[in-house]
Amino acid sequence: MEPTVRRRRLGSELRRLREAKGLTLEDVEEKAPALKESKVSRVETARIGVKPADLDALLDIYGVGVDEEDEEGAAKRALLHSLAKTGARRGWWQTYRDIISPAYADLISLEDDAASMRTYQTLLIPGPLQTAAYARATISAINTTSTADQVNGLVEVRRARQAVLTRPEPLEVWAIIHEAALRPRLADTPSVMKEQLQRLLDVMEYPHVKIQILPLSAAPQPGLSGPFAMLGFPGTADLDVVLVEHLTSALYVEDPGEVSIYRTAFDHLLAEALPLDKSADLIARTKDTL
Repeated sequence: MEPTVRRRRLGSELRRLREAKGLTLEDVEEKAPALKESKVSRVETARIGVKPADLDALLDIYGVGVDEEDEEGAAKRALLHSLAKTGARRGWWQTYRDIISPAYADLISLEDDAASMRTYQTLLIPGPLQTAAYARATISAINTTSTADQVNGLVEVRRARQAVLTRPEPLEVWAIIHEAALRPRLADTPSVMKEQLQRLLDVMEYPHVKIQILPLSAAPQPGLSGPFAMLGFPGTADLDVVLVEHLTSALYVEDPGEVSIYRTAFDHLLAEALPLDKSADLIARTKDTL
């Protein structure tokens, strides 16, 4: 079975922490004989998970969150424990495992833990902001081989994902949407798009949701390479993840250096996007034309 993004992120971070301390696998085993070299290696390469006690022992060796006054270390320690605990967790989305891909299940589980999402979309409204009718129209158009029941299930999943916006500590969403995504007529029913644009205006009232429109007149910018979503986690930027989706596959960018490139790209897109108030005005004007 392919390791989940969670397990890969945990393993790669543990390896980074070990190497930052200048330790080999043999050194770790010498400090904690129960942590056999082969075992730690399998954890780092995401071949196996790690028990809480073993994770604590590793983090003690690496000096993460050992000092009570180290708030950043404590936050990272808590996040790594969350990754270890939930790497094989069965969330609500497992009910739909017959119709969603492992990569999609990874995305949903990551959203469930994330503190923030920064996303750029070229032709579609971001999933967490979609209405049921819009989701149905776009899912039907993209998933050309899906049955009606499968489409219904995927719409349910899309809608269930939106619970992250209304949970006690909601996901902070900052979406840049290309103006072209505001204009399609879906299923030959203008009311679908009109309802969707009103949904955008409604969620813009949430203090944790920002939506900015990249106008058709924008100068060339990194968004020309396509849409992406970057998920951020509390306490550290080292474990942020970027998702790049294609028609039949999805790529998770997990290397911190590469994630930083997407972070910079998002900043460039922000510079070209309309301010929040003008974005809302454009969405409202476009809705009124439908």
